[in-house]
Amino acid sequence: MTARYVKPTAFDGAFNGAVALLTRLGLSFAGSRVLAVRGRTSGQWRTNPVNPLHVDGARYLVAPRGHTQWVRNLRAAAEGELRKGRRVEAFRAVELADAEKPAIIREYLRVWAWEVGRFFEGVDASSSDERIREIAPGFPVFRITPI
Repeated sequence: MTARYVKPTAFDGAFNGAVALLTRLGLSFAGSRVLAVRGRTSGQWRTNPVNPLHVDGARYLVAPRGHTQWVRNLRAAAEGELRKGRRVEAFRAVELADAEKPAIIREYLRVWAWEVGRFFEGVDASSSDERIREIAPGFPVFRITPI
């Protein structure tokens, strides 16, 4: 099985660029942050806007477009930064097993479906646990903790 990846459209690129710019200026778009992770081969900082999620006192990053470059880099580095304006939060990341994902994906869809719901293959926050478990392998989820 190949890893699920949804290539960004021109609209996605423009939207992500605008969100990233606003977030870098300190104007968070609905809680967005700029994720900074060292590239797994270059070692250079790579950035991408993300939507951190808070569930039961823990924080998570969900990859709605699947196994993207930021996901691969975060797996390799196991740490990164969330940035908003001049504020930088360093963190460690642990990827969740598929069995741990349904509650997190459900909450992510409840909070962020208006922005990323189209990537979830017809699944929404009201979908059954069984259906969410079926799609879970295609949606990497990381629990993040401050360093």
